[in-house]
Amino acid sequence: MSDLKISGAGISQNALQSKVSGSEAGAGFDAVLKDAVGKVTEVQSEAERAITELASGGDVTQAIIAMEKADMSFQTMIEVRNRLLTAYEEVMRMQI
Repeated sequence: MSDLKISGAGISQNALQSKVSGSEAGAGFDAVLKDAVGKVTEVQSEAERAITELASGGDVTQAIIAMEKADMSFQTMIEVRNRLLTAYEEVMRMQI
């Protein structure tokens, strides 16, 4: 079978590997999840700041962009959780 090569939009495979190996080398699965949840929380905090700035005369487009980023990151986190639960349920159904 031939090798299937998938490349991200503007992200080289080496950059992706170095990012994963550099920031998460030796980190446990729980540490990776905590880091991801922390980043989602940070994005939501930025959205709240943008909304507060909007209330005091800030830029509408920046507030909308921040809110959409927060929404997308939260939806991604929910989807990851759903997939993890599905995988856990499948493992639990396996017979030993």
